[in-house]
Amino acid sequence: MTEIDKIKRLRKFKMLATGLFLLMAIIFIICSILSKSNDSHWIGYVKAFSEAAMVGALADWFAVTALFNYPLGLKIPHTNLIANNKERIGENLGNFVVDNFLAPESIRPFIKNIKVAGFLSAWMQKNKNQKLIIENAQDIIRSAVNQIDDEAASIFISGKIEELSKHIKIETIISDGIYHLIGKKEHERIILFLSTKFKNYLLENKSMIYQKVEENSATWIPKFIDRKIAEKLLKGMQNYLAEVETNKEHPLRLKLEKEIIQFAEDLKHTDKYQNKIKEIKDTFLNEEKIKDYSFDLWMHIKNTILKEITSEEVNKYLQNAIKNYGIELQNNIELQQKIDSWIQLQAYKLTLKNSNKVAEIISNTIGNWEEKQLSRTLELEVGKDLQFIRVNGTIVGGIVGLLIYTITHFLL
Repeated sequence: MTEIDKIKRLRKFKMLATGLFLLMAIIFIICSILSKSNDSHWIGYVKAFSEAAMVGALADWFAVTALFNYPLGLKIPHTNLIANNKERIGENLGNFVVDNFLAPESIRPFIKNIKVAGFLSAWMQKNKNQKLIIENAQDIIRSAVNQIDDEAASIFISGKIEELSKHIKIETIISDGIYHLIGKKEHERIILFLSTKFKNYLLENKSMIYQKVEENSATWIPKFIDRKIAEKLLKGMQNYLAEVETNKEHPLRLKLEKEIIQFAEDLKHTDKYQNKIKEIKDTFLNEEKIKDYSFDLWMHIKNTILKEITSEEVNKYLQNAIKNYGIELQNNIELQQKIDSWIQLQAYKLTLKNSNKVAEIISNTIGNWEEKQLSRTLELEVGKDLQFIRVNGTIVGGIVGLLIYTITHFLL
């Protein structure tokens, strides 16, 4: 029911109570006039009834009006009770709600009936709800990312990079990486790869080798001899590389492995390489470049997040994940019970923990209302019933007056 409907209802029943009072007043006046020229006994009874009814109506009108207003605007003591006692009313109402509705024994049965997991599992399996979850998650992520200050984010990243670059020992990482490769025999694959590449290079550049041999040969040596020498040289190099590839104990392999190990050791323990690496770090990881790297990295991360969260692939993956979780939850009764128990426990704790806050909210809300607003609000809610008090007072007063008149008439 709207406030306008409540106002109309209150006005209707006020008119009823007031109309009944006016009716009694008219009857009283008529009976008073008739009693002067007519000796009929019934007039006295009617007059007594109407007179007492008016008294009852006025008394109850005063009582009802005194709850919400000053009767006739007169500031009579103990009137306008609601407005004058709104703080106490608010406090008592808040305490009443807490003591009777938020007590442990009152809320425990209600909370035990909370079953969220079953509803949630069915809810998550509907396409529109899956899309709703994803859309809201996208909005939250998008808002969170856009609210991050780009400059502040890049400064944070650059600070972490600088901190990492100071503590991380690149030479140790490279050295340990080399030892790992040797332990896994990965260096042999590199040697074979380089050997194969070099053989192919020789085959692809035969003519250049022949030309170089001829250019560096004596003028008196025939060209066919130069060509033979070049062919022998080329063949010898190819055979040598083939031996390197097939013989795991080949001296070149062993020498290269030894050199690699020595290089790894030198990286860790010699100033030469450590200073060189430091120089490289200072060149590529100086403060200005780190800031540039960090800003570019953050913008790349930001743009990637904003782009990917709305991509079809991500949406499809998330939708299937939500659906599958809903199905799993529906079939897992034990998990449902755990979720429901956890929610019930948290609801119980939260309600008990904040019950006093409820009383405080009710008390403050009523206390902050203007006196007229509070009186008007309560009058609209209970005014209809209070007007019936006026009606009942009129009728009961009339009956009592009639009884008194009858008894005194017969006794006297």
